[in-house]
Amino acid sequence: MAFTKVCTLDDVWQGEMEAFEVDGTEVLLVHTLDGEVHAVQAICPHQEVELAEGELEGKVLTCCMHLWQFDVSSGKGLNPTHAELAKFPVKIEGDDVLVDVAGIEAKFAHA
Repeated sequence: MAFTKVCTLDDVWQGEMEAFEVDGTEVLLVHTLDGEVHAVQAICPHQEVELAEGELEGKVLTCCMHLWQFDVSSGKGLNPTHAELAKFPVKIEGDDVLVDVAGIEAKFAHA
């Protein structure tokens, strides 16, 4: 695995999310209120809207365009259930957040 430093924990506070480019891939970092950090694709698989513009409630990310919802801890679609976000491995070293995007492609579901 080729982990790349993306930011520090101070850059994405608990309960917030922020988009970053990691080795040419747009990644959305989500720091949940319970302290977990997840990395998912930064665009909605429906109509390629930036998910950073959406709403985060707990671990549920809702796209601002058509209200598709995803569980950021698994990447699985909640509404609709056939949709899914690509999920990237995350590693925390001290305060640094590292993400590995190698070999993982964004997912799309235009239904």
